[in-house]
Amino acid sequence: MVDVQNMRDERRIPIQKVGVKGLRYPIKLLDKANAIQHTTALVNLYADLPHDFKGTHMSRFIEVFDAHREDLSMPKFLKMLEMVRESLEAENAFADLHFPYFIEKRAPVSGQAAMMSYDCAYYARVGAAGREFDVAVSVPVQTVCPCSKAISAYGAHNQRGIVTLKVALGPFFWIEDLVELVERSASSGVYTLLKRDDEKYVTERAFDNPRFVEDVVREVYRELEALRKFPRFSVEAENVESIHNHSAYAYVEYPPS
Repeated sequence: MVDVQNMRDERRIPIQKVGVKGLRYPIKLLDKANAIQHTTALVNLYADLPHDFKGTHMSRFIEVFDAHREDLSMPKFLKMLEMVRESLEAENAFADLHFPYFIEKRAPVSGQAAMMSYDCAYYARVGAAGREFDVAVSVPVQTVCPCSKAISAYGAHNQRGIVTLKVALGPFFWIEDLVELVERSASSGVYTLLKRDDEKYVTERAFDNPRFVEDVVREVYRELEALRKFPRFSVEAENVESIHNHSAYAYVEYPPS
């Protein structure tokens, strides 16, 4: 059969990224507590295309990804992307993978367990010049406003926020450990299931640990830097304010730009 994609293109315009986007696929990941976790990913896979090729072979992206979906742990993800590059004879291959990651979390007093979901993502590039791989984890938290607590006769406003870490792959790490690190840095973590004793505990704990978004990103930064695991990372925090019609936001990165 005629291979139209391999026909010569005379416009001499290279394409930096071409591929498949928005692919939903079941995958398996490493899980600290249970060894393996099944989840569903939203997958984007790309490669570059030289100026003299008319098109890429879209089916090869799917073939390679399907062959690796049984183990998409972080090192295997880079191996999968290298095979995409080789299969398409590309100089560079790119991927971003977005998925919910589930962790069983127990309420602080009653100990009742329920599943919490955390939005995670892999971002990777492999090419002749080297590899890049970042992992992003978004963690919901609670924060109590230090200013509100200091100036109010009673009470203080609080809100739910999202803290997102993006770390460059270095030595092996667990997503669970990053989640715990973030929750320590906020006024309190949040939970799927709380009984009344738990709710009292979480409310009072948060009130005793007020945090601005600036405090949160600095605390996370300090703990990540102390680990000495990540050649680069960023931390951003967004509070969906309860008494303002806007969000509060802070961002920090290492190494500082």
